[in-house]
Amino acid sequence: MRSLINPPHSFLRSKSVTAVITALPLLLSLAADVSANDVPLMEQGIQIGDLAPGRAMIWSRADRPARMFVEYAFNEEFTDAKTIRGPHALEGTDFTARQDLVGLPEGKDVYVKVWFEDLTNAHGKSEPVTGHFHTIGKRDDIRFVWGGDTAGQGFGINESFGGMKIYEAMRKVEPQFFIQSGDSVYSDGPIPAAKPAENGQIWTNLVTPEVSKVAETLDEFRGRYKYNLLDENLRRFNAEVPQIWQWDDHEVVNNWSDSKDLSQDSRYTVKDVPLLTARAGKAFHEYAPLRPHDAEESERIYRKISYGKLLDVFVIDMRSYRGPNTGNLQTKESAETAFLGETQLAWLQDELKHSNATWKVISADMPIGLNISDDFDHNPPQRWEAVANGNNGPAAGRELEIARLLKFIKHEHVNNIVWLTADVHYAAAHYYDPAKAQTKDFKPFWEFVAGPLNAGSFGPNSADGTFGPQVVFTKAPPAGQVNLSPYAGLQFFGEVNIDKRSRAMTVDLKDIDGATVFSKTLAAEAEHKRDHEYDRDQDHD
Repeated sequence: MRSLINPPHSFLRSKSVTAVITALPLLLSLAADVSANDVPLMEQGIQIGDLAPGRAMIWSRADRPARMFVEYAFNEEFTDAKTIRGPHALEGTDFTARQDLVGLPEGKDVYVKVWFEDLTNAHGKSEPVTGHFHTIGKRDDIRFVWGGDTAGQGFGINESFGGMKIYEAMRKVEPQFFIQSGDSVYSDGPIPAAKPAENGQIWTNLVTPEVSKVAETLDEFRGRYKYNLLDENLRRFNAEVPQIWQWDDHEVVNNWSDSKDLSQDSRYTVKDVPLLTARAGKAFHEYAPLRPHDAEESERIYRKISYGKLLDVFVIDMRSYRGPNTGNLQTKESAETAFLGETQLAWLQDELKHSNATWKVISADMPIGLNISDDFDHNPPQRWEAVANGNNGPAAGRELEIARLLKFIKHEHVNNIVWLTADVHYAAAHYYDPAKAQTKDFKPFWEFVAGPLNAGSFGPNSADGTFGPQVVFTKAPPAGQVNLSPYAGLQFFGEVNIDKRSRAMTVDLKDIDGATVFSKTLAAEAEHKRDHEYDRDQDHD
């Protein structure tokens, strides 16, 4: 016969059940709180990219499978806002996503709000990240900034220094867009927790596992971009300034070309440069806020972005289509001397010829006339990394392709071309003068150099006389000093202002605090057909 009296252990079970029942509302409440907090995170913020008439790309990243949503309006209150259900963010893109906003009116402030909704039945939503930008209109002057070389030589995010504070200096000039001129990350440069700097100082860095070694895996390449986005200056800048990205070598490995050989580099277990390039390219296209090209060449970076009658920006790719780095003294063009490559060169010539904009900015990832060695100390005899070959003679090697481009520009009467670049880690202004050149069949033009944005400072490089570059200005470390940290203040960006009425272009080179170290105003050269069209537009303003 079963006893009606509960033994001690039964009593304890009963008491536990009672306690659980009593606590159930509290447990359910806590579970709800946990569930509510378990929503997507947007730790990398947002980016705005490839601003063009009527459109702009919006980029962000979630920390899990999710769907992107973008709300936009033309006022801070988000009245009459439109919401776009954007793409899914999945593992295959490292949870990055981008949405092209189209049909935007000209000359308007655009306010955006971005969030992610997870792919669970609970539809958990992230906290939104907001941003804003300005679409360029016919009545607007144009202002933009440019620069390159971020987190190089082991100089990463130093919070005690203020982080990558040159991005805050750029934000404060209120540019309408920014050209990232390449070396947006240094995949080949480990970032230590601390490293010696000049004058006995120590540079300290935020660090993550992905930046502790050279990048070889896809996740390590991705980690370079995520590292930069830890910087609050950069995230704030990204949420306000649309960007135009291009790439150079350090997104992959230093000075990469078909002649790159990693067999003796003990830092790399992956020795195949094409494989590293493929992984680096995928990470670049995932994290750059650029508008993807069509399926004809899905990874293409070179493109033109127009800003009405005042400006066309021609973004070129001096890395992907080049031949091997060599002594660069060939007397005839061949696959070995290719730099832009025939397809890109033909595209650039055609776009320049048919441009109706007053100013044509060629955004290049390397300078034309500076001698840039491909690591001569470790790879003798001399190989050259850029266009110039150090011989000060008539065009040879890669200079032949550039000579052909410059000759085309002259004979097709394409005026008002300015080259903007970075790469060499100092600020400079060069005037290319055919009267002082060895190869003379071209129109004179200006090239302005900015950078680094947050990296070691070097230079100045020597100039090659082939195209007669006159070094009008440089600001670089003193003689005998190299690889100076951002403590030295030799970090530079460029600012361009184009006046709508006069059509004059003013180029300023500015330092880490935003102070101007050089300024040049260029008057627009007349182009009769285009001038008449422009004057008619002016009459209707």
